[in-house]
Amino acid sequence: MFLAADKGDITTIIGGIAPDWGPFGSLGNEARIMIEVVMAIAILLCLGIAIWGAAKQRIGATALRDTFSAEQGKGLIVAGLTGVFIIGSLGTLFTIVYGMAV
Repeated sequence: MFLAADKGDITTIIGGIAPDWGPFGSLGNEARIMIEVVMAIAILLCLGIAIWGAAKQRIGATALRDTFSAEQGKGLIVAGLTGVFIIGSLGTLFTIVYGMAV
C-alpha cells in the first residue's frame, strides 16, 4: 500500500509554506527576535491608527456632522490597514526580491 503522507508532520507543511529569512538567514536568533518584535510593534501601531480613523470617521459623520473629520478618518483607516499589509508581507517580499537577485 502506498501512503502519500507516511512521514512528516504539520511542521513540515508549515515550514514549506513559511518563507525563509533569505538575506537575513545568517542573523543570530536574538537579532531575528528583535526584528520580529519591531515588526509586531509597527503592526500594532498601524492597527491603532486604523482604529483611531474608524472612531474619527464614526464620530465625525454622526455626532458632529463634520464631513472633514469623516474624510480624515477614512484616510487613517486606509493608511493603517495598508501599513499592516505591507509590514505583514515584508518577510515574503524580502525573500522574493532576494531570490530574484540571486
